[in-house]
Amino acid sequence: MARRFAALTTAHVADACIRAGVPVRCAPTALRAVTPGSRVAGRVLPARHVGSVDIFLEAYEGARPEDVLVVDNGGRLDEACVGDLAVLEAQAAGVAGVVIWGLHRDTADIRAIGLPVFSTGALPTGPLSLRERPADALTSATVGDWTVSAADLVFADDDGVLFAPADRADELLTLAETIRDTERRQADQIRAGHTLRAQVRFDAYLARRRETPTLTFRDHLRAVGGAIEE
Repeated sequence: MARRFAALTTAHVADACIRAGVPVRCAPTALRAVTPGSRVAGRVLPARHVGSVDIFLEAYEGARPEDVLVVDNGGRLDEACVGDLAVLEAQAAGVAGVVIWGLHRDTADIRAIGLPVFSTGALPTGPLSLRERPADALTSATVGDWTVSAADLVFADDDGVLFAPADRADELLTLAETIRDTERRQADQIRAGHTLRAQVRFDAYLARRRETPTLTFRDHLRAVGGAIEE
């Protein structure tokens, strides 16, 4: 999966979700790569932070190769919950990356480690209090509007973070590859002087829409094999 995603983007996967009728579960736009250009894909390894690094160490105990630690700190902006040691230990455990619904610290050290890390930003202070640990601390994590578990995959790159059901991975990646290939052909043709309007027969769409006002551009694109909106 990680190998296939290396030739895709989260935008391709999001469009594949739309085409497959799968809910598009994007993390809030504030969640970004600590090092621009980072990208990661893998099964969700959830951890709900409650004020101590031990929750991450326990999660690593059950980590599988290419898992991605997804940390739920409630999107808090008053404390950082992941630092360089937690990231370095993630790397040692074979974890492919870290996604934090909250803040990180030790930015320079994290960048030097090289493991993909995504968070909502940086803050010097670490955890401010130790809180009660919920029963599902290692079975699910909430990121923005979405609650995810080991039944989910996470994809992340410069466009943001996206979650998808693991049991539909092959279908979604195959659709994403088809969309990517179509868009690449369209881009090559634009560069060669064949406009996108001509490729998608936009004049025919306008003519059909005059006859059928309810016709949508997406319906037209499906009919002519375009993929620019999904």
